[in-house]
Amino acid sequence: MSNTILVAVALSLLPIAELRGGLPYALARGIPLVPAYLLCVAANALVGPLLLLFLNSLHRVLDRWPAYHRFFEKLVERARRKIHGAVERYGYWGLMIFVAIPLPLTGAYTGALGAWVLGMRRWKSALFIALGVALAGVVVAAVYLLGVRALYFLLKL
Repeated sequence: MSNTILVAVALSLLPIAELRGGLPYALARGIPLVPAYLLCVAANALVGPLLLLFLNSLHRVLDRWPAYHRFFEKLVERARRKIHGAVERYGYWGLMIFVAIPLPLTGAYTGALGAWVLGMRRWKSALFIALGVALAGVVVAAVYLLGVRALYFLLKL
């Protein structure tokens, strides 16, 4: 069980998997819904404040290397394109909604990067990113549970 918890937390912290990977993994491995939700949401919600806290320093150190600079420019442009419309229209609520949509490249990492690029206030952004993660957790859990129940129903036919 402890390995399952570690893997679920690790998946929830990874940039691509995030909550969309960690929560279904935990549920599939038998962790009850509420502890799995709280564990994975807490792990994924840590991404926003940590990233926002260290992005300036990390960027200053890494930006000296041309390969990083080219990669970063592409990453920033993609994040700016993805999040700019939602944030411009709805402000911090748009950031929350963007993070809450459980699709690839719409989670806490892209939300934090987008908030940083757009110059949004750090701690207010972290709060709305965490709220978005909590909403995404509800959506992911519902899709997982409804999908499993639908599969069981189809198998009984």
